[in-house]
Amino acid sequence: MATTDEKEVIGQLLQNETTVFLDTSDLLLKFAGNIIRNPSVAKYRSIRLGNTIVQSRILPVMGGMECLFAMGFQESSNSEYLVMPEEIPLERIRRVHDEIRTVREKKLTETQGAAATAARTSSSASESSQGDTLTCSSSGDAGTLIVTGATAAPSAESYQAREAGFFAKIRSYFDSVLVYEDRSVQQKARECIPLSELSQKAGQRMKTIQENVENAKGEKPPDMRDCLLLELLHWFKSDFFTWTNSPKCSRCGGDTRSVGMLDPMAEELKWGGSRVEGYVCNTCQQYTRFPRYNHPAKLLETRTGRCGEWANCFTLCCRAAGFEARHVIDWTDHVWTEVYTDSQQRWLHCDPCEDICDKPLIYEVGWAKKLSYIIAVSKDEIVDVTWRYTANQKEVMTRRNECREEWLVNTLAELNKQRQNGLPADRKQTLEMRTIMEIVEFLSIKRVKDGEEQGRSSGSLAWRLARGETGSVQHKPKAIKLTAQEVRKKCVHIRYICAGDYYQRVSDDNSEIKGWSALVMECENIQRKQEHDWKMVYLARSEGSSSAKISWKFDLTDSNVVVDTITVTARSQTFETGVVSWRLCSEEQCVLLDGGEDAMVTKDLKGASTVTLTAEMHGGRGDIAWQHTQLFRQSMDDQSVFPLDIRITLREK
Repeated sequence: MATTDEKEVIGQLLQNETTVFLDTSDLLLKFAGNIIRNPSVAKYRSIRLGNTIVQSRILPVMGGMECLFAMGFQESSNSEYLVMPEEIPLERIRRVHDEIRTVREKKLTETQGAAATAARTSSSASESSQGDTLTCSSSGDAGTLIVTGATAAPSAESYQAREAGFFAKIRSYFDSVLVYEDRSVQQKARECIPLSELSQKAGQRMKTIQENVENAKGEKPPDMRDCLLLELLHWFKSDFFTWTNSPKCSRCGGDTRSVGMLDPMAEELKWGGSRVEGYVCNTCQQYTRFPRYNHPAKLLETRTGRCGEWANCFTLCCRAAGFEARHVIDWTDHVWTEVYTDSQQRWLHCDPCEDICDKPLIYEVGWAKKLSYIIAVSKDEIVDVTWRYTANQKEVMTRRNECREEWLVNTLAELNKQRQNGLPADRKQTLEMRTIMEIVEFLSIKRVKDGEEQGRSSGSLAWRLARGETGSVQHKPKAIKLTAQEVRKKCVHIRYICAGDYYQRVSDDNSEIKGWSALVMECENIQRKQEHDWKMVYLARSEGSSSAKISWKFDLTDSNVVVDTITVTARSQTFETGVVSWRLCSEEQCVLLDGGEDAMVTKDLKGASTVTLTAEMHGGRGDIAWQHTQLFRQSMDDQSVFPLDIRITLREK
């Protein structure tokens, strides 16, 4: 009999369209059947992730890769294959195989029966052409969108079982966040958070913002509390919490591989660790337990996990620092935090796994998630916030089949009424006004912002591929144009610090531009990598890539000036057989750089109207060859050295 976890991933597979489910389940049965029939044949125990069939018929399908993992397949050390270790018992593979086959046969029977019924009734069925209607209800809930008209709504009876399960989930979430209000737990969190240091950094950030008020044109500028939130978010990601793909061996510290789920111990259950993953060391064969703790006080001690643990602990840290915070649950398997900003009078999306703030469309646009329900819970309210995270409301509505929309509106309203029953009148009024403003935000047209097109960075490559969250949007070229002030000064001076991940435009009142890609012209296979064990950060090739390229282009063609002298510092490091080559080019010629610490001064490109600085990376050795070519490597704590520094003095044409 299949375990609960195995049935859960097969349940995910069933959520796909029938044709997709039947196709993918057939492939999964073949993968499992080959091993069951030929357990000693090595070729059946390896699946290349780049295989066309896998790329088109397994990876994009909800639950497809999860079923392979449930059988026992694991990511290879080079992230290019899934392999089935010989020590995985055939019984485990057979269990998943048989459960998929049973569910598949049932689905085939249902499909054939439905087809027969349709054939019998088609001659007498009348056709309707009623169009879709998009409406909004706000009775007690923050804006629930409802689509009606295109097809007949399922009967209330058909929803009852699903709604009961849905209610149990949201009720559990609503109750669980009360632990964040425990004063002793908050105090434990405050003892971990360097609030004084973060406040100082927030002050420095605020000072920079105040010096560059023009950057906030058309928007309410952030205040000191907003800056503190950004510092807290960055500290949590870079200094406090770590991501676990598989835990290190508890005996020798070596790499481990999964051996399935284990029964929880009493001490683990005490801290909400009802799910315990088992791993065995590849070197010494020692078994290591990885409990998935749910209690944030325990997470302050372990400081590791995946997105569930990250968002759980970070939400507590926000409450401990005095922020109003919500824990946000996405039904497509992700969690994060929302924090209310008084200066902007709205809720800010904060994802601690990614160290991003106010990028709500990143999941739909960058990660290519097929969103359905996103619920936010706090001590005072539970809200359907799906509409903050989508620019395609109609499409999302087609996937919302867990409950009737009217039922959801009424249920959330009733839960909020019960929770807010004892609140002071002024607090209730505040929450009501926020709800109205939130509905307006939900119904507004969403536009993609910088940073919302990027794929997921947390987790191993195979895991992100399995979830389809690596992103596929191409980088948009951005040439650097001169400001009026730079033309007057006859100088453009831009530098980048990897530790802070921002550019400073020295020649334009030291204005700051966040994000390494913000001023990049060309970008192929580049990522920003943080080594939390070594406390280092740098730009490197994307995992598994054999080469990469990045360039910055200065375009002076719209001004009456040309290049006079260029001073460049562009630092890079290589390991093993890695190679980084730098060049600085105008329209007609190029100058080579060595990537060292010393600045290079040149007049060779004098008179040029465009200048492009380019770095190309290749080479390296072994499974982590991509990591053997690095740009701008520096300590995470280094806020003074700019490893990329470009200064161009100009003269009139």
